[in-house]
Amino acid sequence: MRIDNVKLSPLAKEDELLSVAIKKSKIKPSKVKSFRVLKKSLDARDKNDIKFVYSVEISENEINDIDIKIPTVDKPKKVAVVGFGPCGIFCALYLARAGVKPIVFERGKSVEERQKSVNRLINDKNLDENSNIQFGEGGAGTFSDGKLNTGVSSPLIKTVLKELVRYGAPKDIEYLAKPHVGSDNLPKVVSAMRKEIIRLGGEVRFDSKVKDLIIKGDKVVGVKVNGNDIEVDDVVIAVGHSARDTFYMLNQNGFAMERKAFAMGVRIEHLKRDVDVCQYGEKFADILPSADYRLSSRKGTRGVFTFCMCPGGFVMPSTSEEEMVVTNGMSCYKRDGQNSNSAVLCEVYPEDFKDGILGGVELQRDLERLAYRSGGGDYFAPVQTYKDFLQGGVKTPFTRVKPTYSVGFTPFDLNNLLPKFMSENLKIGIEDMAKKLKCFNDGSAVLTGVETRSSSPVRVLRGEDGQSVNYKGAYPSGEGCGYAGGITSAAVDGIKTAFKIIEKYTGRKIEF
Repeated sequence: MRIDNVKLSPLAKEDELLSVAIKKSKIKPSKVKSFRVLKKSLDARDKNDIKFVYSVEISENEINDIDIKIPTVDKPKKVAVVGFGPCGIFCALYLARAGVKPIVFERGKSVEERQKSVNRLINDKNLDENSNIQFGEGGAGTFSDGKLNTGVSSPLIKTVLKELVRYGAPKDIEYLAKPHVGSDNLPKVVSAMRKEIIRLGGEVRFDSKVKDLIIKGDKVVGVKVNGNDIEVDDVVIAVGHSARDTFYMLNQNGFAMERKAFAMGVRIEHLKRDVDVCQYGEKFADILPSADYRLSSRKGTRGVFTFCMCPGGFVMPSTSEEEMVVTNGMSCYKRDGQNSNSAVLCEVYPEDFKDGILGGVELQRDLERLAYRSGGGDYFAPVQTYKDFLQGGVKTPFTRVKPTYSVGFTPFDLNNLLPKFMSENLKIGIEDMAKKLKCFNDGSAVLTGVETRSSSPVRVLRGEDGQSVNYKGAYPSGEGCGYAGGITSAAVDGIKTAFKIIEKYTGRKIEF
């Protein structure tokens, strides 16, 4: 029996939930054999009467989940998976379970070594262009809080969450309305998934950048990696949104691609407690988990919205190319840092791009190079209070909200960095969004430039069979190829791609 709208005060103990659910179900307590939380959200509309709202399942029998039945291939096939972010990880895992032999080629390092690469950028201003916050085991999401909420709808979302818990993620991600793993937990999860892929017969090769594809006629038959030609039956292109050299390689090989809209902007930081009070009121601000928000505005000529909100988090150096500055946000599972931050982004349309399929990439690069120069070099980021951004100039010291960008920062007028359409729409959007979240346009809030990598500026076209529309044996997948927008949707697309390949070799449809 499913019971919705079960409410508890934040001051109540969670073990009270069972007794409330039993009363609603009218099942005798002695007869209850199974109980689980299906969903947990927070209703904070009335700041004096905030409630946790649950959907639960209670039964007199054991509750068993039905796993997806995956057929196995009769003869092992060799499939290259290019990229080991969420799309590549989940694709390789499901291929391995079906008896396919995935060979993962990841340009970056293992998650353990990758952390060292990130630290070298922060501490020594030494960038490894193949192992950084964008590239390496786990993908960009490993260093961005591990948020799992998504705008896509798929029955495979529950599958993704269940798998992450199986490999070490917190159990609550299966039922929280806005689940997150935390950048401190994700490394052990992706490491455990890698070990499982290897146990099932797959390979994971780090420091292995795919420079080119081997193409015969209209079929991709292999990859060129570290000077070697490796023949395979299929290639899954599971790169992230920052794999710019891969986009150029695909374009040069004649893959059908299209330009797509994306968004760019800055990171905005507030004191975490200000956001907590704004969302919960003084009564509950110090009791409830760190508050988040999701805001948008269409008041200006372009849509403006928040993205990748990190409660109690930090602004991170996220470039993957020399002499460029890119920002992102991250937070650990406890979300207990002094500041909360979010990207605040402005829509960018294809007509804003330079010429060519990859004009969006070049637009990103131009802004990132300018941000590097505006920060003064050494990967310092340009920063400004919101008050000064509105008025122009750099006058207000960072006394209340202090920038958390870890490499270093330089006060700079972001009006002289951002394109005019972007700066003007950000101002209009922030002011409009403050009508929903009063503290959002606080003059002491800190803006850090620039956030350019929210999504891929291109899409690699594919057909119903998951393969490139003009090359058989190539499966464009995930965020970089334009089919996802975050950890969960990328993982879902990775599973779907694996299913397409398995179905091709077994002739059996996978139901989910």
